[in-house]
Parts: sequence; C-alpha cells; structure tokens
Amino acid sequence: MDSPPSEFSGRYFYNPTLRWNRQVEEYFINAYGADHFARISRALTHPSSYSCVRVNFLRSTRDVVIEKLTSILNGINFRSSPDLTCMGRNSATAEVDHEIQLPSSNGLPRDGDIFKKHLSIDKCQLPGLDYVFFVKGSGPHVMQCRDFLVQPLKEVIVSRKCAEAVLRGAQVFVPGVLACSSHVEKGDVVAVSVAVEQPRPDGEWGVGITRGTVLQGLQSDPHYHERNGLYIGQGVAMMSRAGIFRVSEGTAVEMSNRIYNLPSFHDILKGEIFLQNLPSIITAHALDPHEGERILDMCAAPGGKTTAIATLMRDRGEVIALDRSHNKVIAIVKLAEEMGLTCIRAYKLDARKSVQKKDSTEVPSTNSRTEISCNNVDDSKLMGNERYNTGLTITECEGDREPSQGPYSGEIGIRKSSKLRNGRGRSNSGGGRVKCSSGFLPSSFDRVLLDAPCSALGLRPRLFAGEETMETLRNHAKYQRTMFDQAVQLVRSGGVVVYSTCTINPGENEALVRYALDTYKFLSLAPQHPRIGGPGLVGGCELFNGKFTEDWLTEAESELVQRFDPSSSLDTIGFFIAKFSVGRKDT
Repeated sequence: MDSPPSEFSGRYFYNPTLRWNRQVEEYFINAYGADHFARISRALTHPSSYSCVRVNFLRSTRDVVIEKLTSILNGINFRSSPDLTCMGRNSATAEVDHEIQLPSSNGLPRDGDIFKKHLSIDKCQLPGLDYVFFVKGSGPHVMQCRDFLVQPLKEVIVSRKCAEAVLRGAQVFVPGVLACSSHVEKGDVVAVSVAVEQPRPDGEWGVGITRGTVLQGLQSDPHYHERNGLYIGQGVAMMSRAGIFRVSEGTAVEMSNRIYNLPSFHDILKGEIFLQNLPSIITAHALDPHEGERILDMCAAPGGKTTAIATLMRDRGEVIALDRSHNKVIAIVKLAEEMGLTCIRAYKLDARKSVQKKDSTEVPSTNSRTEISCNNVDDSKLMGNERYNTGLTITECEGDREPSQGPYSGEIGIRKSSKLRNGRGRSNSGGGRVKCSSGFLPSSFDRVLLDAPCSALGLRPRLFAGEETMETLRNHAKYQRTMFDQAVQLVRSGGVVVYSTCTINPGENEALVRYALDTYKFLSLAPQHPRIGGPGLVGGCELFNGKFTEDWLTEAESELVQRFDPSSSLDTIGFFIAKFSVGRKDT
C-alpha cells in the first residue's frame, strides 16, 4: 500500500494539547514542577488503558462474572485494530484483522504485550479487593487511509463532551454533532474529530462553530487546521447529514474503529457488575464500613460509592444517600434496586444543609404521582437503628422542578452522572417522587463520606481545562469547606470522616486537610487500607507577589493521605482521599 501524503499523516491522528488558564497553569507548575505537570496534562487527555469492574459479591463471584462476561463480549466479536483503515464510502462492512498492542504506563505502545481478538482480563491482587477485575483496552492507534488520494475523506466534527464520551467507549449521538461534510449519506464511512475551545480576541474561549456547519474538507475551511491531531476515530453514519441536523436524538455515527478501544459494558450483567474507577473503590474501603452501622454519603450521585459501601456492609445497617438533584436521587434509588440493596435510603438534600435546623418543620406534599423509594419501608421505621435520635424531617418533592443553579451545575454535574449520552442532556425523570429531608441531628452517624463536588480536573479523558480560573478554584474550595463543616457535625465522637475528590488541585485536597486539622483539634488523619496511591503534597504555595498563599501538609501527614496521579503507572484518574478519625468533640 502506498504511503499517505505527509499532509495526511500530519493531520489525521490524536495528539491533543490540554489548554489551561495562564494563572492556573502557573499554580500547578509551582505545585508539581514543570515536567511533572506536563506529564499530568498529557495523561489527562487520554483515557485509562483499562476498565475497572466491581462485582456485586452479594449476588455473584468474580470467577462466575468473568466467565459470563467473556462469553458475552466474545459473542459480539469485540475487535480492535491498531490501524484505523479508512476504506471509502461503500466499504463500511470491511474488517481488518490485526493484533493490538496494549499501551504501557506512559500511553505509548510497547512490544511483546499483544493479544488478538479476545478480552484480556486481570484479577485485582490487592488485599480485600478479590471482587475487582480489570478489562484491558488498546490504543492509541494510528489512522491510515487507502483511498485518500482517490476521494476526499468525509468528516464529522463533534463537541468536546461528545468526544470525551466517545474516547470512553460511547457512540456519537445526534446532540453531540456540530458539523459534517456535505452529502454525507447513511452508511458512509466518516472520520470523526473534535472541536476544542480556542482563545478568542476578547480573552474568552469558544469553539467558533455553529451547529450545522458544512465542511468542505479543504484547507480553506475556517477550522481546518484546528482539527489537526484531534481525530478520535472512524465510524459509519447512521443517518444522512440532513437527518442528523433535523432530529434531536438517536445515534449519528456508530464508531467502527477508534483511537482508543475500550469494550462497552452498557446493559451487560446489570446488578452483578458496576464499572467504577479504582480510586472510588478504594474510597469505600478507606471508610471501612461495618455491619449494623449508620453511614452518610453526603454527595452520593450516581450511587457507585453508595452501593459499594452497602455491599461492604453486606446490606446490613443503614446507608443514607443525599443529593440535591431530583433526577440524581432517582438514579441512586434505581441503582440500589438493580443491585438488590435494601439498606440504602436516598433523599434530596443540599449537602451544605445536612445538619437539621432547630426550627425545621414538615412541608405537606400535593404531588399525587407515584413515589419512588428503595423499598417499601414505613417512614416511621426509616431510621432503622434505634440508638439514634435523628430528628429527620421528611417531605416528598415534586419531580419536575430542577434545583436552583449553583457552582456545580453544567459540565461537572454531567461528568458525574452515569449517562453515556454526549449531547447537552435531557431530564430523564419519570415524574416520580423522591424523599426530601430537612437534615439530620448532630452526631447521628458512625461514618460520613464526603465525595465532594469539585473542579473534576482529574477526570480522564479531558480535552479542555481553560474554564477554570484561580477564582473558580478558590470557590470550589470554599464550597467544600462548607460541606466538610457539616460532615464534622454529623459524625459521632469515635467515628470516621472520609473526604475525597476527583481533582488534581491541591487547594481542594491538601489545603482542605490543612483547614480540617487546624480548625477541628479533635480530628486526626488515620491510616487507609488498602494504600496504593502516592503521598500528598508537602509545604505550601505562594504566588502572584504574595497575593495568593496556601498551606498544605507536613511530611508525616502526607504519608497518611492517598493521591492518585493520572501520569503514574497505575493509570487511574486523578483522585485524592483523606481519612479522619474523630476524637471526643467536647474537648
């Protein structure tokens, strides 16, 4: 096969550069060092090379699930290819059989680590995690095109959120499409690229593409060169160009070859497995829940950590799950039902208002629609454990009023959800009721998990980070401190608080721990098991001529937290975990 022209080889590949706000970049370079931060930035633009799967061991075993999963996925011919071969318009069904190379820890292919047309599954060997396994994916692959000189390549440009979902294994849905070539018909093979925000003359960021834009495939196209290095794969158009921009939902492009190939687990073995990042599983173990305890998950959606905690308790005790979004509470309830867990009670409540006010009163409900709850439990028995006088006030909330917009609406909320849809998103509420709470009495929980809403700067893949400024990062930290103050009030003396985030920002991690230890003298950092993350950051930061200062951890304290570095050999998302033991509060 003739080599493609140099213009082609220098264009149709995936090598994004993560853009940051200038001051934020300076802050992170100060924290990590320039070389280390460059490695982190590169790692964030690529997905992990494997999927982590948690088995619901109350229903099945790891060996049984692996056998089922292998049979199912091999049955649908899971296939990956290192060469994304663009075959031309009428060749959508052509297959190229290749071996694939698994990426090494730095994301580059390595020799000798090869499997062919079957799943590669590794059982987790960490103590206590004998119900976890990893399914390896492949990539990054290289796009090549046989017919490039014969016929111009038809293209589709998708939004950044869409592309991030596609890199994790999703298809291209209609809301995520921004532009495509003229005369695209159903069945055409198209190259899929992503529009990433670019700096504008006014100092802001924007993609500069109007939905419905026609691509000519020529260098004269306004955004032709911006797409260099931003191709995420090749797929088959499932509808014509006219159809894509006429309808509001549906699959626009079914991906046939991807830069990164991870097997999809959509609708597979529901109730038996849950796809979850390894640090999130470690977080549930750090909390160390025991049977019969009463536990609070303050920011629980979409319910992964909530169900992990309930499973570790063997569904014996009580897990209270909170979220301020009506639809997310419904999602938690449905996940608990799906996994057969009955000890979970989900309520709509803003975590910043978790402690019950003395003057709270029950609000009557006028909603007559079907109530949604985890199981048929009488409200008078809802608190379960009689040794607690919680004073919980419950009302039932309307399903079609969205909570007021706050600092964590928009992208972060979308990324925290379990949906794979990659457009702007829609309300999936079935119109049911959820339980609302006015809060809980102080010292009414044995353990509290605060997996705080955050800047999400550790999630992978991430193709843009310029929306975060030093001001927004400080606002995240203030928001988290407010919630942490509530957590400390709600946990009993002798209890445990675990704080976690999915961000690389020290201001939301080490600085929060510093605040907690300096503010609450009865708190102390506790060891975590298992411990596989690295230490926290030591010292502090002073920038911008002393206008910005931040204190982090001591050497001893840094060894008690877990920081997951996305550029490390673990190949996880960026994540942070701190565990606090609660002493006598009256001291």
